[in-house]
Amino acid sequence: MSTVSDDEYLMAVEREVALLFRRGRARVAEMSRRVHPRLEGMAYSMLAYVEQAGQVRVTDVGVHFSVGKATVSRQIRALEELGLVSREVDPLDRRSALVSLTEDGRRRFLGARDARMERVRALMANWSEEDVVRFAELLHRFNDVVGEATGV
Repeated sequence: MSTVSDDEYLMAVEREVALLFRRGRARVAEMSRRVHPRLEGMAYSMLAYVEQAGQVRVTDVGVHFSVGKATVSRQIRALEELGLVSREVDPLDRRSALVSLTEDGRRRFLGARDARMERVRALMANWSEEDVVRFAELLHRFNDVVGEATGV
């Protein structure tokens, strides 16, 4: 492949990734409102991480999202005030707090996630299984490279 071709394809990749990110941010905002009308997009992402982890230290949430203590504390507090997560003292380190979804938080999050997955199924309904598998593999590979480059 020539340098010109490389640049053309890399510019196409950059455009498509930028479009995907813009649409993704809009989708996160939509999903957060589906969970709770007052939920912010970043808090929705944190809620998803907590759901996946089961129970996690507040400091680990901050590390996962590369945000400072003040930001993660504000977001977790907002989730608590909405009744979506609960916080308790970490029995292994009494200076730390563990956060987990409440029953209502889990119900609301899973309902939004199920709706999101129905949309993905509908969008990819005409794709072959091989294409879906390959797309997932390529996205994973791309995310690995991005993570290595950014340390996230």
